[in-house]
Amino acid sequence: MNTSRRDLLKTIAGATAVSAMSSPMSLWSAEALKGNIKQSVCQWCYAGYMKKNNISMAQFIASCAGMGLKGVEMIDEEHWPLLKKHNMVCAMISTHSIGKGLNRAENHDACLDSLRKNIDKAATWGYPNVITFSGNCGGLDKQQGLEQCVVALKKVAPYAEEKKVTVCLEFLNSIGHKDYMADTTAWCVELVNKVNSPRVKVLYDIFHAAMMKENPLTDIQKHASCWGHYHTAGMPGRNEIDPGIQTLDYAAIAKAIADSGYKGFLGQEFSPKKPDAMQSLRDAVKLCDV
Repeated sequence: MNTSRRDLLKTIAGATAVSAMSSPMSLWSAEALKGNIKQSVCQWCYAGYMKKNNISMAQFIASCAGMGLKGVEMIDEEHWPLLKKHNMVCAMISTHSIGKGLNRAENHDACLDSLRKNIDKAATWGYPNVITFSGNCGGLDKQQGLEQCVVALKKVAPYAEEKKVTVCLEFLNSIGHKDYMADTTAWCVELVNKVNSPRVKVLYDIFHAAMMKENPLTDIQKHASCWGHYHTAGMPGRNEIDPGIQTLDYAAIAKAIADSGYKGFLGQEFSPKKPDAMQSLRDAVKLCDV
């Protein structure tokens, strides 16, 4: 009965803190990372976890910032002000679809229109990258498709250079993404060399490259100048990148990326399998902080 209002508020605050710490989405305290590689995360990988645990986008972004992440990828424009609040960026902006890409002339107008509009948005917000895709083969010869991609990218390259935004064509496996064209290191390297623009690169997805039996460590060391962005995921399964539960050595891969002088983003794009998805993300961030 003699408890003061101040004591009561302290009690409530303490109880709230305990509750928050026991929740699946407690806010992480800011991590002291080495920061030799800027890291981001693909928000879509956590959509199911967020829905299941009633986690808001504001909570998700705040927790990512607390882990030391510098960006969130492929996140809807309506959430960009939340990123700004935490000094984060949208590290990769979505554009057109995967299947209908730049490898066919009839797709060029629509794809290039989407790319230019999103390059404008990226430039306005100070964001680094927009994504693009080769498209599926659909019976088209891969060399002919490559040449059409070069034609399209040469059209948009001067605009990307002017706006200081990088266009990244994603390397995907053609097993899960059946019939996708840009599915080998050789194809991707030839594309970048033929376009010959500092603002046209490849999004080198480490998991997808491994699925196609490429050697990510060698690819990074040999062709670093071709890669404008990286994505992670465990092989096999596309889940956590922890050592011992999958085959890729992400500590060595991250070191190779840092040693190459790379200044862009390494995006965590694995699908969390463990119950605490945010702890999985935190572990991955620490593993790649070389």
